[in-house]
Amino acid sequence: MQATVYKSTGSWYVVKTATGETFQARMKGIFKKNDDITSTNPIAVGDIVEIEPDDSDANAKNAMITAIGERRNYIVRSSPHGRNKKHIVAANLDQAMLICTIKEPRTSLGFIDRFLVTAAAYHIPAILVFNKKDIYKAREMELFEAIEALYTEIGYQVKLISATGKEGIEEIQAILKDKTTLMSGHSGVGKSSLINDLMPGLDLRTTAVSGWSGKGLHTTTFAEMYDLPGGGCLIDTPGVREFGIAEIEKTELSHYFLEMVPFLPQCQFNNCLHLNEPGCAVKAAVEAGDIDPERYVSYATILESIQEEQY
Repeated sequence: MQATVYKSTGSWYVVKTATGETFQARMKGIFKKNDDITSTNPIAVGDIVEIEPDDSDANAKNAMITAIGERRNYIVRSSPHGRNKKHIVAANLDQAMLICTIKEPRTSLGFIDRFLVTAAAYHIPAILVFNKKDIYKAREMELFEAIEALYTEIGYQVKLISATGKEGIEEIQAILKDKTTLMSGHSGVGKSSLINDLMPGLDLRTTAVSGWSGKGLHTTTFAEMYDLPGGGCLIDTPGVREFGIAEIEKTELSHYFLEMVPFLPQCQFNNCLHLNEPGCAVKAAVEAGDIDPERYVSYATILESIQEEQY
């Protein structure tokens, strides 16, 4: 029997069949011993799996996961449990949505770029949604408009909403309709409030940003997928403080900065890292104003982190 993984707690999984039947499932021990599985989680939310229901107790709705279907894509980040390990955030996605904030807490451009690079590496369209418009004053709005201009010019969708004020929610609903979407962001950016707006009655727990640290408090413990009322699925993920790059070689990184791609064939060397090499078309584009300097600095910073992890 085929089912989709809706929730992962590390040892148990909530899976749902095409007919809407839900099971509490465990994975066969063979997956834990499989050397080909290099992630900390062999099974991720969004995976299509084969299950064998446990017929010994019809009321329990338990099952065993016997096989994992081939993934058409997935989002992966380095695991918080080890620099050399990776964690699959979710699989089989149509798009990824990063919830950002200008303040309380502030989402850095570096964090945004790491998320966008990872999405681009797996050919997953990404959307940036800035929440908490209701608390932005003139200074924050000016900063948002600069960020919006930067990423819109590259080709990304950028939206401004207020989850608490229920402003811009219909536009987000239209973007999510009939698609499987990963939603991510720092703790405290208002993901749970937004999901409550999108799915009235779900009533996810929300927690205010910690006043003494400016850091958001975690409200989501495990990744979980929800069926949206208007069609489509939304995968909510635990708030992350860092988005560690995984599975990307340093020579590949520039291919995932979309504005760099047109200049790559013009570099003198095929393996150009766009740092100090002669005849670098990317650096020339930065100097000419065709590539934003902050994005180039972000590229160099991520490249350095990849080199540290590889050596």
